[in-house]
Amino acid sequence: MTINPLYSVAGVLVGLVVGLTGVGGGSLMTPLLVLVFGFHPATAVGTDLLYASATKSVGTVVHGWRGTVEWRVVRRLALGSIPAAVLTLLMLGRAGERSASTGHAISVVLGVTLILSAIGTIFRARIIAWLSSRIGTAAGPRPAIYTVILGAILGVLVSLTSVGAGALGMTALLILYPSLPIKRLVGSDIAHAVPLTLLAGIGHWMLGSVDIALLCSLLVGSIPGIIVGSLIASRVSDRVLSPILAIVLILVGVKLVLS
Repeated sequence: MTINPLYSVAGVLVGLVVGLTGVGGGSLMTPLLVLVFGFHPATAVGTDLLYASATKSVGTVVHGWRGTVEWRVVRRLALGSIPAAVLTLLMLGRAGERSASTGHAISVVLGVTLILSAIGTIFRARIIAWLSSRIGTAAGPRPAIYTVILGAILGVLVSLTSVGAGALGMTALLILYPSLPIKRLVGSDIAHAVPLTLLAGIGHWMLGSVDIALLCSLLVGSIPGIIVGSLIASRVSDRVLSPILAIVLILVGVKLVLS
C-alpha cells in the first residue's frame, strides 16, 4: 500500500472546507475522485464515506470542545438517518453496486443533489421567510418531526452518493432552525455525519467498494486540514460562512452536471 501525495493534497483542501463550512466530504471529494482521478462512482462513494467518518470525527471533537454542537438536533437526525442508511445499503447490495447502471445512477443522483443544495443555499433567506411561519420554531413539535424526516432523506442520499450530510443537510437545517447560529448548525451537521458515514462506509466496504490505499492517502492530508478549518469556523462570522457554503455547492454541482 503506497501513499499518493496527490491524493493527500486533495485531502488537505477538502478537509479544510469540511471544517470551515460543514460541506466537503462528499460534495467535493466524491466528484473529485470520479471526475479528476477517474475512480468508479461506487469506489469513490465507499472510500469517501470512511474518509468522511474519520475527518468529521476530528471536526466533531473540535466543535464539541468549543461548544458549537446542538446535540438535540444530532439525535433527531440520527433517529431517521441510521435506519434509512441500512435499508439503502441492502438495496445496493441486491442491485449490484459496481454495475454500470448503478454507477450511472449514483452519478446522476449526486449531480442533482448538489444542484438542489446550491439552489437552497443561494435562496436561503427567501426560503426561510416563506417557510418559517409554516414550520414553526425550533422548540415546537413539528421541527422535531421534520428533522427526523430530514435524517431519513440524508440516510438514503449519503449511503447512495456520500453527499447530503453536509450539503443538503446544512441547507435544510438553516431552514428548520433559523434562530441558531450557523456555526452551531455546522458543528451539529458534522457530529451527525460521523455515525452515518461510518455505518454507510462499513456497508460499502462489505460490498467491496472501498480502496484502502486511497483512503489512507486522503486521511494523511485531511486531518490537519479539518482541524484548521474547524478552528477558523468558530471565529468567522455567519456573513462569511454563508457565501462560502453557496460558492462551494455551485462550483461542484455545475461541474458534475456538465461533465
